[in-house]
Amino acid sequence: MNYDAITNEILDSIGGIDNIKNAEHCATRLRLILKDNDKVNVDEAKAIEQISGYFYQSGQHQFIIGTGKVTHVYNVLKQRLGGTAEGGDFKQDAFSDMTASQKVVRTLADILVPLIPALVTTGLLMGLRGMLLHSGVEFSPELLALFSMLTDTAFAFLPVLIAFSASKKFGGNPVIAIVVGLMMVAPQLPNAWAVASGGAEPMMVTLFGLSFPLVGYQGTVLPAIFAGWFTSYLERNLRKFVPTSMDLIVTPFMTITIAIVVILFGFGPLLQSIEHGCTSLVRLALDLPLGIGYILYGAFQQMIVITGLHHALGVIEIGLLNDTGLNPLQPLGTASMAGQFGAAIAVATLLKNKQKKSNAYGASMSTLFGITEPLLFGVNLQYGKVFIFGMVGGAVGGLVTYVLNISATGMGITFIPGILLYSHSLTAVLGYLTVIASAFVTAFVLTRIYNPIRRIK
Repeated sequence: MNYDAITNEILDSIGGIDNIKNAEHCATRLRLILKDNDKVNVDEAKAIEQISGYFYQSGQHQFIIGTGKVTHVYNVLKQRLGGTAEGGDFKQDAFSDMTASQKVVRTLADILVPLIPALVTTGLLMGLRGMLLHSGVEFSPELLALFSMLTDTAFAFLPVLIAFSASKKFGGNPVIAIVVGLMMVAPQLPNAWAVASGGAEPMMVTLFGLSFPLVGYQGTVLPAIFAGWFTSYLERNLRKFVPTSMDLIVTPFMTITIAIVVILFGFGPLLQSIEHGCTSLVRLALDLPLGIGYILYGAFQQMIVITGLHHALGVIEIGLLNDTGLNPLQPLGTASMAGQFGAAIAVATLLKNKQKKSNAYGASMSTLFGITEPLLFGVNLQYGKVFIFGMVGGAVGGLVTYVLNISATGMGITFIPGILLYSHSLTAVLGYLTVIASAFVTAFVLTRIYNPIRRIK
């Protein structure tokens, strides 16, 4: 592959090197933020033969080049840029070009994504415990208690983790946010899970003549995000008025006190209700007869990915895990991916041009690890009804998920790595693989029968 030639073609399609404001790359894509988006020749960008495709999303012009290859192209571009690009923080530059809804979703992603390793680990530990129990291993009460510590702690103290992450995102003092997060799950408040199960009653507190029912915020997301933002906001603005000599004492005192009062008696219950309502709506949709909810989610999940709004689904997944200990959206998301993967592989087998065939395979492989944008924009959306066939495959996978009653014990990993979330039993692993196979085969066969390559000719 001629990396200099690819770089030249990319530069020609975006209006030249002087139009680049910032540049970055991920595992498969070169990401560019431009000074003037109107200079981009979209048709020319999509016509570059040695890459898998081009698309614009979330303020970034993204060229799908492939694993390993993208690093070489980026290095060539970096040498060409020298001091031409403005530089600065890439994420901030991209954020400034987003719409309001994209900014909200991006903010949620920036807060929740750093927590995924902890939540994945929790899910894997749950699966390990289930596998051992299904294997007939006997646990003493003390050992079960220790295992519960491993599997329950991350969710019990989730508001602390989220408040910390949100505070870092919004430029506040993470330690202050941690303290407020700890107060939200303090043992003095009735445990939210115990209240939900009927094992405890809310604490009734009278303030200014009004009675407020208070419960803990175990497992909640939105109140904790608000806590991280609000403590950052308070701290930043209090410093405008508090004398420097008193800042060390007065600012933290006022920030923590005001924040916890506003959370407990104001926005906390409201955001908690909104979050529970969203989770309940998803559960209601999944409970529709004949697996209709599963079918629709399996079909349309990758359409949500195209818009970039899929990052917001993390809030729902956390809510489902918190309420039920299971996450049916994980296998459904994987089914949707498998459907698009099957359609893309079918296209690759039909292509006669060696370069295009190689690009199609290259764009598809990252799907095995849960990254589908290269496949979607580089293959399926370019060939007529192929994306629709992928949706049909996802719908079939959704139906199989419903029939086999497949759910994950965690979140954050999909497709092949997602198998780890089903390690609690061989039946669950086989069911998950059946979901993938059904979606893949359906989309593959439909695409092969339709043969979009022949129809394009």
